[in-house]
Amino acid sequence: MHISDIRHRLRLLGAGPAHEERVLRLWARALPQDSGRRKLENFLPRALRNELPALCEELAALARLHTEHPGEDGSARLLLALADGQTVESVLLPPGRTPGLCVSTQVGCAVGCRFCMTGQGGLVRQLGSAEIVAQVALARTRRPVAKVVFMGMGEPAHNLAAVMEAIDLLGTGGAIGHKNLVLSTVGDPRLFERLHALEHAAVGTVKPALALSLHSTKAALRAELLPRAPRMAPAELVAQGERYARATGYPIQFQWTLLAGVNDGDDEIEGIVALLSGKYALMNLIPYNAVPGLPFARPSWERAAEIARTLHRRGILTKLRQSAGQDVQAGCGQLRARDLPIHKPSAAPQREVSW
Repeated sequence: MHISDIRHRLRLLGAGPAHEERVLRLWARALPQDSGRRKLENFLPRALRNELPALCEELAALARLHTEHPGEDGSARLLLALADGQTVESVLLPPGRTPGLCVSTQVGCAVGCRFCMTGQGGLVRQLGSAEIVAQVALARTRRPVAKVVFMGMGEPAHNLAAVMEAIDLLGTGGAIGHKNLVLSTVGDPRLFERLHALEHAAVGTVKPALALSLHSTKAALRAELLPRAPRMAPAELVAQGERYARATGYPIQFQWTLLAGVNDGDDEIEGIVALLSGKYALMNLIPYNAVPGLPFARPSWERAAEIARTLHRRGILTKLRQSAGQDVQAGCGQLRARDLPIHKPSAAPQREVSW
């Protein structure tokens, strides 16, 4: 289901723009539809009032909690059952200044990152925009959510229309600050084209923050690690990100999963400095959450900290992020795999360690 489907259904029930926005706003905020001072009978059309309980039940069924796995760090991995029986994962991130949620945009993923479990199983189907927002609505029944990161299962650029529709609702009726809507991608020309169209959009238009999965400054190695990502050179990714960062005023976040002996060498440090010096950017270093069965290892914390300090000293704003929920196998796709089961695990959601 898409948000546009819900809007169409509301209009068929006699809803005007104000009625429509009210229903969607309360749903996205996980508030009862009879919230507020105005009684429903004094505001909503009769046909809509009569249909509202069934509609609310249908919206709740878009994403139901299947299992919850709390982590010692305060995170919680949620395995959600969709209406058709498929499952996706969301992660309530560890407590911080801005309570956050990591959401999925696809069942599975087609990019096939070598170190990611979700990618090992391939793409099953796209999520509708309403299924994406439903993850936020469900999470808000458990704790506050003021930040949403699109870093769960799936590649958002491959489901762009649905993702942008969800972002638009979350950034308006959903009361999420635009810079707290973080769209993560391996990089795709279609996504950059869509984002560049927003650069000069009217005031109030939702412009999400952007996170780019880099993982290597070497084009050949990056292509090996991300075998089905669009063939965009690292320098081109940085240039596209820099343009959007300057236009929106949000620094670009570059994601770098640290793989021992693969992309944690001094040569990559030099490459990062060459690419990001003077850029309006933040480098997020994420030590890999090692899992038996995949040919990758997590570097020592000392090595990861050394890389972060070196980059910071050389003028690259860097944060070393400790993978959240390691004690509950919080790597993207692991929980779903245990439930199915399917194949192999990967890198996890993050909590921040600043330097």
